[in-house]
Amino acid sequence: MLYHLFQHFSDSLSFLNVTRYITFRIIVTLLSSLFIAFVLSPWFINKLKRRQIGQQVRDLGPKSHAVKAGTPTMGGGLVLLAMLIPTLMWIDLTNMYFWYTFIITASFAFVGYVDDRLKVTKKNTAGLRGKHKLLIQFAVAAAVCAHHYFYTQESAVVMLPFFKDFVVDIGAFYILFGMLVIVGTSHAVNLTDGLDGLAIGPIMTSALCLGVLAYVTGNYIVADYLHYHFLRGTGELAIFAAAIIGAGLAFLWYNAYPAQVFMGDIGSLSLGGALGTLAVLTKHELLFVIIGGLFVAETFSVIAQVLSFKLTGHRVLRMAPLHHHFELRGWAEPKIIVRFWIVSIIFALISLLSLKLR
Repeated sequence: MLYHLFQHFSDSLSFLNVTRYITFRIIVTLLSSLFIAFVLSPWFINKLKRRQIGQQVRDLGPKSHAVKAGTPTMGGGLVLLAMLIPTLMWIDLTNMYFWYTFIITASFAFVGYVDDRLKVTKKNTAGLRGKHKLLIQFAVAAAVCAHHYFYTQESAVVMLPFFKDFVVDIGAFYILFGMLVIVGTSHAVNLTDGLDGLAIGPIMTSALCLGVLAYVTGNYIVADYLHYHFLRGTGELAIFAAAIIGAGLAFLWYNAYPAQVFMGDIGSLSLGGALGTLAVLTKHELLFVIIGGLFVAETFSVIAQVLSFKLTGHRVLRMAPLHHHFELRGWAEPKIIVRFWIVSIIFALISLLSLKLR
């Protein structure tokens, strides 16, 4: 909104021309989201406490998690609010890539809200049935991916990481492929959100990587220099990624061990969906396996645990997802969190090598 307003007056007020630059709007958006989240967090947490919107702890989870029962949850709602306000202020609202990301994020947030609300009102961890979650998420993702496919011919292209100008056109299969990436990432982030501050760290590192890649692919000069596939308009997505980082930093202040507030499914499902959408729109779906390597590891730990138990009757881990396995091995919760953050940073650095190592 402010972006369009300032552009209207930029001819007569030359100093407003700075708002044309994506780099300026990235920084302003990050700082704005950080400020909004910091200012509103104490009020938001107190409101959750007054309404008794507290965390429900699984009976099958580690016994040490019993102390987390009753901690305010659905803090992801504030993260989304702090993200979207600055984004709407500083992004180009005529950019279709933004609206794809916004639709996915908002829709998945609604699914997460219903899930969290049912858990709180029914005082159990069941929430919304899994098949209902997937049905809504796949329907929304299918609509977005289908529109993107028919809206732009470049949507069906998949880039192979670390290979210069190596792209594969998968045609209409892109719609199914995009759906799986978006919904899969959403649930991978949801599985990772099991310890205080564990998920928000990798979410921010992933957003940083995707923001850099969005800027590169959307800038013709930089993309040409780095021999990257140029996608007009994707640079605006770096602003959305910056908002995730800003709001995430403020949220981490209160979500760090011992957490004063939890993200809830409203946050993990929507932020995961947002990351998946950024990966799809910037054509880094395959590279996201590395960028979000921690999310992939957490997801495959659950798959391996289930398959192993069904096929052999034995579990490969003491408990899944992976962070619970290390808890039961005696690792302190803060140690697990920090070490997992380190792993996510390493994955991020490896993925950024693709900018030059091609």
